[in-house]
Amino acid sequence: MEKQEIRTFGRRHGKKISTRQQWLVDNLLPTMTAKNNEKSMPIILEIGFGSGEHLRELAIQNPDKIIIGAEPFINGVASLLSSITNESDNHIKPEFKNILIWPDDVRKIIKKDSTDFLPILFSEIYVLHPDPWPKVRHEKRRLLNSDFLNLLSQRLTSDGKIIIGTDHHEYYDWILQQLKTTNLKINTTDIEIIKTKYQQKNKANTKNPKYLILSVK
Repeated sequence: MEKQEIRTFGRRHGKKISTRQQWLVDNLLPTMTAKNNEKSMPIILEIGFGSGEHLRELAIQNPDKIIIGAEPFINGVASLLSSITNESDNHIKPEFKNILIWPDDVRKIIKKDSTDFLPILFSEIYVLHPDPWPKVRHEKRRLLNSDFLNLLSQRLTSDGKIIIGTDHHEYYDWILQQLKTTNLKINTTDIEIIKTKYQQKNKANTKNPKYLILSVK
């Protein structure tokens, strides 16, 4: 019997989305769903893009790359779709034509036996402010465990990197412990990242988020 994945994210749905957002989800999203990349272009992956502030900036700064955003929370997907399209005609704005979306659990496209996505390599993988699951009984739900980090390392290009950010300092220390049983090394902890809505909420009540840039040893 196949082992069931432990759910690492919270809700799939929040408050009711607007009529326009629902139209975008029903009609535009299927045309933007990340499948197999047929263009031989570098690919950046952002896992859990929230409302999409950082994902949009990645698209603008990297017009020659495919930007894939993975987000299972449909309200976040709807928010991104609203912000990258013209309200007058619902067409994607030119600067965001390189965005693709995976509106589901990212593990479905990065696992070796994935039937949804052929094995591809990413030049950068961003995981910014994942749910810290702070209660001890929920620790098993944390996304950035050693198994998942090793899985990500297998999907990097030779010079690829993983960028992690969290405002939950206990989670940060926990990630450092997980890294000890991976084939990843820390390059630096110094990085400039645009502020997201989640970061601005600062639910962990800490002074500054902490970051890690990782590469394969």
